[in-house]
Amino acid sequence: MSGLTGGDPSLLRRINSAVVLHALRDAGSPTLTDLTRLTALSRPTVEGVIEGLIGAGLVAESIPEEGVARRQGRPARRFRFRAEAGYLMGVEIGSHRVAALLSGLDGRIIGAGSRDVSETACEDERLERVRLVVADALRRAGVARSSLRAVGVGSPGIVEADGTVRLGTALPGWTGLALGERLRRSFRCPVLVENDANAAAVAEHWKGAARDSDDIVFVLAGLSPGAGSLIGGRLHRGFGGAAGEIGALHLLGREVTPEKLLSTTDEPLHPLDEQAVADVFALANQGDVRAKEAVERFIQRLVHDVAALVLALDPELVVVGGWAAGLDGVLDPLRDELSRYCLRPPRVALSLLGEAAVATGALRLALDHVEEQLFAVEGTVTARR
Repeated sequence: MSGLTGGDPSLLRRINSAVVLHALRDAGSPTLTDLTRLTALSRPTVEGVIEGLIGAGLVAESIPEEGVARRQGRPARRFRFRAEAGYLMGVEIGSHRVAALLSGLDGRIIGAGSRDVSETACEDERLERVRLVVADALRRAGVARSSLRAVGVGSPGIVEADGTVRLGTALPGWTGLALGERLRRSFRCPVLVENDANAAAVAEHWKGAARDSDDIVFVLAGLSPGAGSLIGGRLHRGFGGAAGEIGALHLLGREVTPEKLLSTTDEPLHPLDEQAVADVFALANQGDVRAKEAVERFIQRLVHDVAALVLALDPELVVVGGWAAGLDGVLDPLRDELSRYCLRPPRVALSLLGEAAVATGALRLALDHVEEQLFAVEGTVTARR
């Protein structure tokens, strides 16, 4: 990535470039004197680095307002980080919809899009929907596909480092799918695939309910719940990417599947029918006796699953997200159960990002990848060991 720092391959210049660029991004529109103070580098070094970054297209000189120039004579040169020098995209692939978020290199969202998709759609149809959503978002924002520096993707399932879904029962045809490889055909930049609950955990830590916590568990509530966790500020995937698969805990001696727990009839719900889940919660809120009993069974299962993870990880905070309807009713029972089972009960909060959590976390994944290159950052939240 030497081209990102003016083409100078020396390690020292790369480090200096990263330091100056990081200061520029965070400082707004500093002068050379400001940058010298912020970076503790010499003025000649900063000047040389700035010229290299301007040549690489990552920095531009800020043009002062005309009134300021007239009052003060020739003002000091100011510089800014060119967030528009490249773009990032975060994509959510879900059972009922595909969504995308677009940002510049500063992570500020400048575009978005989504489309519904059937839970029975095959992998080819679902991936074609992804391509349409991406194309729509880029077109509306006026961004060329070739300007993308990285794409993050949040998907259900156990995801390997190369983006292959080792196990994905939530979507038809997903198990064994080389998702990363398939998507890379559509882009000229790196494509990074992550489990959806992991992506949502990263999102809440970045912009949501967990901004002030480094040890968190995010619970993606549903008929088959999943969880993502950060330990010491780093995403914890486990050895094979299967950490947090609490939806499988019913296999440990519990015969009743989640689909039966939330059913108000003798027939189990379809595992991917989120609307049916929302309908049961709505009926419970209206006082329907069988629906209230079903919700109570579901909550008991969920809180026991979460308690098992909390006992193992001892997080500061548990964030609950997923389908929107009825989730607020989970918080108090979850707090009560965690108080009963856990030696040090964590705080419990509702997701602040809602249905945008997975795509937001996928965008952060792309941003981390680029920051590792631009700013010589090691040990970012989503970096794989």
